[in-house]
Amino acid sequence: LTYTVTNTYPHDTELFTEGLLFHQGKLLESTGSPETQPSLKSMIGVSDLKTGKFTKKIEIDKSKYFGEGIAVFKNTLYQLTYTTQKGFIYDATSFKAKGTFTYTNKEGWGMTSDSNHLIMTDGTNQLTYLHPETLQPVKTLAINDEGFTVQNLNEIEFINGFLYANIWTTNYIVKIDPSTGNVVAKMDLNPIANEIRTKSPQADVLNGIAFNPENNKMYITGKLWPTIYE
Repeated sequence: LTYTVTNTYPHDTELFTEGLLFHQGKLLESTGSPETQPSLKSMIGVSDLKTGKFTKKIEIDKSKYFGEGIAVFKNTLYQLTYTTQKGFIYDATSFKAKGTFTYTNKEGWGMTSDSNHLIMTDGTNQLTYLHPETLQPVKTLAINDEGFTVQNLNEIEFINGFLYANIWTTNYIVKIDPSTGNVVAKMDLNPIANEIRTKSPQADVLNGIAFNPENNKMYITGKLWPTIYE
């Protein structure tokens, strides 16, 4: 899947990016907090593309939870956590807490939504579809690439009828047909990742896919990256 970089924007290098999405014209970002980097926090906030400034809206107790992916469904914001099988629910405009939910997946990684479900990844080759009201699993979908399972599905975004997912520890984004679970195309982002590591050696893996319906463009970044690419 070919692409063209049409713009670059500053990104806060203290953000261990786990989720990225546009809502009401704002770029929302969720972050994790690895124990190896005690200064980092598990937060959700708004990233300003022009300045790179991150405005924190939510912070969860990193001694208990590691923040993961986020999704919005009908102006409700959902947040996964890594190994605690617990999610948090907020109003997507005011960011006020609305509740929590639990899931049986051993881990929570990425999250998105289509017109009917919340869809989560857990580091395996399976997507789990959750009912947006009960938050109970409705179905799972195995992801395959020419007959081979695709493990380590991470941050995920639903764009124009297809799912786009980061594959953890690689510099590829896969395009998935949700009706079959088959990978139909890949984006090779090695040139961008190599550029990032040249200018920012502390940068971690590629992670973060957001789609802005206002201009029909995709935005990508990574954990501790100094740049967001349009």
